[in-house]
Amino acid sequence: MLQEFKDFITRGNLVDLAIAVVLATFFAPIITAIVDGVILNLVAAIFGEPNFDSVARIKISDANPAAGPDPEDATKLLEPATYLEFGAVITAVVTFVLVGLVCFLIVKAYNKAIAPEVDDVVSGPSEVDLLTEIRDQLRANG
Repeated sequence: MLQEFKDFITRGNLVDLAIAVVLATFFAPIITAIVDGVILNLVAAIFGEPNFDSVARIKISDANPAAGPDPEDATKLLEPATYLEFGAVITAVVTFVLVGLVCFLIVKAYNKAIAPEVDDVVSGPSEVDLLTEIRDQLRANG
């Protein structure tokens, strides 16, 4: 059982996954800085605000007096009005799409930077050419 545990822990996939989690944890602030510091500031330059929180807000009830033991009490507080805040949902969706876009662009640039250059030179005959050659040799021999 101890050997099985050792095999499980030292399996390559587990170590790779652990490294990926650690790197992702420290990579998240970079993505957040790009989205919040650059892209949402561009949104603010275009629309006047860095988010849509106050854009789509619908009041569904007015402020109500707080229910207290004495309705005649002059010190009673008001409950705030209730709103449907669609702008917060729009902001969350836009932020999600922007984070996905930034991640995509970073991964695309990374893959391009580390991808080995492949020559367009054909390294040999294609599979069809080889099969045709074998067929021709078999016909000639027999």
